[in-house]
Amino acid sequence: MNNTKTINPEDFVLVGGGRWGESFNHRENPDIMMKLYAPEQTQMALDEYDRAQKVYGLGIPTPEPGELVKSPDGRTGMIFRRIPGKKSFARAVGENPERAEELASRFASMCKELHATTVPEGMFPPVAEKYHRVVNDYPFLPGKDKDTIIRFIDSIPVSHTALHGDLHYGNVIFSGDNAYFIDLGEFGYGYPMLDFGMAMISMRLMREELMKLMNHMDKDTSIRFWNTFLKGYFGTDRRVEDIEEEILPFAAIRAIYIQTLEGRIIPPFQQIVLDALEKECFKG
Repeated sequence: MNNTKTINPEDFVLVGGGRWGESFNHRENPDIMMKLYAPEQTQMALDEYDRAQKVYGLGIPTPEPGELVKSPDGRTGMIFRRIPGKKSFARAVGENPERAEELASRFASMCKELHATTVPEGMFPPVAEKYHRVVNDYPFLPGKDKDTIIRFIDSIPVSHTALHGDLHYGNVIFSGDNAYFIDLGEFGYGYPMLDFGMAMISMRLMREELMKLMNHMDKDTSIRFWNTFLKGYFGTDRRVEDIEEEILPFAAIRAIYIQTLEGRIIPPFQQIVLDALEKECFKG
């Protein structure tokens, strides 16, 4: 971190926040924004900095990354080129529910383009290996259930497809005709279905009260978005229920990962895992 620049907090104004960090706009320069992670998430900040630079270099649509920075209170983050008038797909649909199908179709097209990208060997980590380690160390399941899930992960086809890693409608922003992927700290490569676990949790399985808090919309609207997204990505000849059954084990793996980050059982997320086990989704 020798090249990290210490910022003056007085130069920035807080514009948003989440579980792991906060976003700021520069008070005087409208072209600059900054993201700072929580003090205990320095490695997450470094990972996003590294991957944001590489993803931008591949030509994948994402805000132009700048330098690595730290704050006087010990938080690490990075500078981005600000996208004027930007809004997440989730926020836009929450404010205008009638746009759910339009933006879901656009989101599906972006994801298809992302998953048509092959990443060079060694540029990013394999997502499946991360989940293998997480499940193996997960303390909240019997060993036999963990073994079942690990065997499923080991059976996932090998692919060098670009994966966002934390894919959902809150991590895509747009301004006018341009749209961008954001929050790239988990970017990696692997089988495309690995990208849909978080999407399913956020857009389909999350409880209504949490969906309103985090995604700015009611569940019925989110499900409309989700169903249109699935049809746009997988094709109109497949039933939504069949696609969801295929995605559910990946949602369960992501639910394990989320609970690992939190260091505790989160009942709605643990229920996703238990449902997938009960339905024997991990047997393929």
